[in-house]
Amino acid sequence: MLYYLKEYGKYTEITGYRNIKFARAEEFLKANRKESQENVDVQFFDAQLIAAQEHLYFAALNALQAFHNKTNISKSLAMETMLYASAQRQIQKAIQRCGIKPETTSMAVIIIGEDPPQIKTTLQAISTCVGVEPDEKVLEMSNFKEHKIIETFQISDQELKTVMKNGNREEAVVNLVIERVALLATQL
Repeated sequence: MLYYLKEYGKYTEITGYRNIKFARAEEFLKANRKESQENVDVQFFDAQLIAAQEHLYFAALNALQAFHNKTNISKSLAMETMLYASAQRQIQKAIQRCGIKPETTSMAVIIIGEDPPQIKTTLQAISTCVGVEPDEKVLEMSNFKEHKIIETFQISDQELKTVMKNGNREEAVVNLVIERVALLATQL
């Protein structure tokens, strides 16, 4: 889904891919970095650790804000988005937490740029490289995904009980992950 982030003059495309197969994640990333157009930032995530589109939307907002305020940790907007999405301040830990790995089969993608046609062209190049069409449903929550996110982001039962409204555990997990994304900016 394409969003316009008016305050930064940027667009962001957030989508995913299902049933992807690649033996070496690093080679895949390098090939796509070369294919990426100028003024477009692309980041790939393990979709099993992304708690809905809102998770990446708020990661992108926080990353853009960090660059705007000159408080960014990394030199690239793509990596800054990874840091926020993973709620980690160290790049290696962020990649270990939410990055794609050789065994990844469902991948989330965020593309950030100023020109929607450029973003569309980049998305088409990624689709060609992975050999499948985008499928935003990989960003939706499932029971398996929910448990994996709770474990990875170390969400306690007490936190869930405190945040849960009307028994909606899925919404509580998404909100707690987004809270962790936002709190990264306050950590030294």
